[in-house]
Amino acid sequence: MARSAPESAPRERRLGNLRLVWAHALRYPGHILAAFAALCVSSAATLGIPYGFKRIIDRGFSAGVDPHGLAVSFHYLLMIVVVLAIATACRFWFVSWLGERVVADIRTEVQANLLTLAPRFFEENRPSEIASRLTSDTTLIEQVVGTTVSVALRNIFTMIGGVTYLFVLAPKLAGMMLLGIPLVLLPLILLGRRVRGFSRGTQDRIAAVGAIATEVLGAMKIVQAFGQEPREASRFRQAVESVFATAKRRIAFRALMTALVIGLVFGAITLVLWEGALDVAAGRMSGGAIAAFVLTGGLVAGAFGALAEVYGDLLRGAGAASRLGELLAERPEIRAPAHPRALPQPAAGRLQFENVTFRYPTRPEVAALETFTLDIPAGETVAVVGPSGAGKSTLIQLAQRFYDPQGGRVLLDGVPLPEADPAEIRTRIAMVPQEMVIFAASARDNLRYGRWDADDEDLWTAAEAANAADFLKSLPQGLDTFLGEGGARLSGGQRQRLAIARALLRDAPLLLLDEATSALDAESERLVQDALDRLMAGRTTMVIAHRLATVRKADRIVVMEKGRIVEQGTHDELFAGSGLYARLAKLQFETAG
Repeated sequence: MARSAPESAPRERRLGNLRLVWAHALRYPGHILAAFAALCVSSAATLGIPYGFKRIIDRGFSAGVDPHGLAVSFHYLLMIVVVLAIATACRFWFVSWLGERVVADIRTEVQANLLTLAPRFFEENRPSEIASRLTSDTTLIEQVVGTTVSVALRNIFTMIGGVTYLFVLAPKLAGMMLLGIPLVLLPLILLGRRVRGFSRGTQDRIAAVGAIATEVLGAMKIVQAFGQEPREASRFRQAVESVFATAKRRIAFRALMTALVIGLVFGAITLVLWEGALDVAAGRMSGGAIAAFVLTGGLVAGAFGALAEVYGDLLRGAGAASRLGELLAERPEIRAPAHPRALPQPAAGRLQFENVTFRYPTRPEVAALETFTLDIPAGETVAVVGPSGAGKSTLIQLAQRFYDPQGGRVLLDGVPLPEADPAEIRTRIAMVPQEMVIFAASARDNLRYGRWDADDEDLWTAAEAANAADFLKSLPQGLDTFLGEGGARLSGGQRQRLAIARALLRDAPLLLLDEATSALDAESERLVQDALDRLMAGRTTMVIAHRLATVRKADRIVVMEKGRIVEQGTHDELFAGSGLYARLAKLQFETAG
């Protein structure tokens, strides 16, 4: 499970969490060295400017000026400016490249790790909030690597080099200036602690805003149908205002911290310059030396102020890195064993449930299945019926090993699922879920999800079998038509037929149908059912159905209630009895009549 914010907050408030970023940056040592070299050159050039002004003032503002010496001084200063410009451009290129590259790598690794996690993780963590981490948090990381770290290092170098040069120019004045450093560091440390907490809080609230926006935009028809626009607008506004309120507190503390640091530093410089002016008047310093001291002192003061400002950015980046690190640290509960057992060849598709007891992690108080036993031999079609909540869809979840049961075991072709590789298990299964999943892509890519190497002939064959070819041909660009978010450009029946065609294309030995014809009109249902009848011939098929009219031809009907099998047999046998199936069937057929 992802750790909650309160538990992880103490750990996240340390700059050490940026180790994740540094570890990814170290993959590109060449770019780091180039950026570091450019940074050193630009910092040295910056510190060379005060010395250039010292030479110009001492040689150009005194009696008996040497024109040649003055020209050399100006040439030196121009050379420094050119070197500074080129080095700064190189630093910007390499640092920005490194920032974008690190963010791309982190996003890719987080997404790849998320793809390995079991459904339980996404039941306990909102996908929209996870998506926010992949976007807003990685954007902060890019800012840290591409800007903040560079600014911090540049100012550290400037500060160290500047202080050194100040001691060269005037040791007494430099020593007086350094006495004020503790006064600068104290507010930086004290106020920085508050900024850390606000940084994490801001990121959490931004993630909540993204989650609300994603949820509402995905359910816009429901929102408008029930007239809930004002409520959703109010809910979103409250979330945004919560972000703003936290950001205001963070900004206030950062502003106070910056003001104190800059005020104290420049105040110290002013007092030191007062003493320097007395030294110049007494002839102990030249005018160029005091000018260079002033310029260098300004650079050092600016470096202190910039460090105070970037410190908050580094803390925000550390919080973002911590949140992303949580996702990278997650390990899948459902994974292949160290030495997976190979499934037998050829694939038969036999599915067995042996004394299975299962409770969903999010509903541990209710048993979805209780000592459930069912053997579906290869080639048999078994329909599973029963009231809502009986545990029917749970069988499909366990068959694909999205979960492991707490008791008993599930076997495919005689191999217990935990002993096999989940990827190999799922290659033997074709699935049509109750909730149709259509990706925001072309019709072609949605079909090829069943088998990515399928050619157009295969796609059209599957589409014909699922009664989807006619509407696919009528689309503006045929198979290349973009279907919209969640297949918004298709009707419910068309989306379901497309999902059926995708399962047909997979051509797996075990077919799992979860309400596969629930969204079809009578004519389309008849045509699709005929195609499914042909497809199920010679395959193992488990059909989950509420509409009993769709399961009459099944070899066996299993009736479930409260996670147990209460009766099984053929349609005629069960309908003639007085059990649950007979009551459900009579109720449905009478209602339909």
